[in-house]
Amino acid sequence: MSLQKKDFVEIEFTAKVKDGNVFDSNIKEDLKNAKLNLEPKPVIFSIGGGMFLKGVEDFLEGKEIGKYNIELSPEKAFGHRDSRLIQIMPMRVFREQRLNPVPGIMFNFDGRIAKILSVSGGRIIADFNNPVAGKTVVYDLNVIRKVDDINEKAKAFIEFLFRRKFDFEIQDKKIILKAEKNFVQFLELFKDKFREILDLDLKVVEEEGKKKELPETQNS
Repeated sequence: MSLQKKDFVEIEFTAKVKDGNVFDSNIKEDLKNAKLNLEPKPVIFSIGGGMFLKGVEDFLEGKEIGKYNIELSPEKAFGHRDSRLIQIMPMRVFREQRLNPVPGIMFNFDGRIAKILSVSGGRIIADFNNPVAGKTVVYDLNVIRKVDDINEKAKAFIEFLFRRKFDFEIQDKKIILKAEKNFVQFLELFKDKFREILDLDLKVVEEEGKKKELPETQNS
């Protein structure tokens, strides 16, 4: 049976620039060969749910379980380079964080990744474009299985949204998420997303525990 929008799948993948280097993967051997310091993890996402690269999600709709080689133009991958995302930053920004800007180094500025292009006196030029923006990319993709278990779907979706785990249980058409007091109101903002992706109504209940900072969410 072909895969449809909103189906959850588990994949193995390796992504590279066309005629170039691997820049992402969840396969241990490929990460090692590419010298990428990334941890290989299972990847589970909803087709059309914005949990993976849109060009890949769009390709998989109507396909079968199996292996594919996908070539994506910049428009369907990471977009074209934008000159407005090349910015001049003062040296004090780096000094305050005890960072040493060197051309070629990547830094994370509040969730925005930038590559240092040049350093001249007190002026640093940083490029906030995605490193593979403007390039054609190729994905070697193995769709391992369709995920049918609702608990497995919910776990993957929660970790995608919040980059952390929450205890939960599913009763009929409702998912009950357990969280510390300072999370409750924040999590309730995602009721529509849970209904859209999982067809479940979200209820958040307070759980006693140590107060933690709010998680970073992912754009979808």
